[in-house]
Amino acid sequence: MSTIILNGTAQVVPERTTVVDLVTQAAGRPIGPDGHALDGSRLGMAVAVDAVVVPRGRWHRTPVVSGQNIEIITAVQGG
Repeated sequence: MSTIILNGTAQVVPERTTVVDLVTQAAGRPIGPDGHALDGSRLGMAVAVDAVVVPRGRWHRTPVVSGQNIEIITAVQGG
């Protein structure tokens, strides 16, 4: 198990967790290896690991390591 900071809160995640695993959990729907929702709808999310943006196409191969600070940002429409 690894302990990370996810959106400001300590979380314990299994070893071999990737960014796409965290996004899948946050979105509540499956995400493909290209970083897009498998249901075809828009995802509207971005991820930064230790303040560095991770491109969507690399989410599935970016491991989550104990001690990392991960931010998952969701776009919200309106104003």
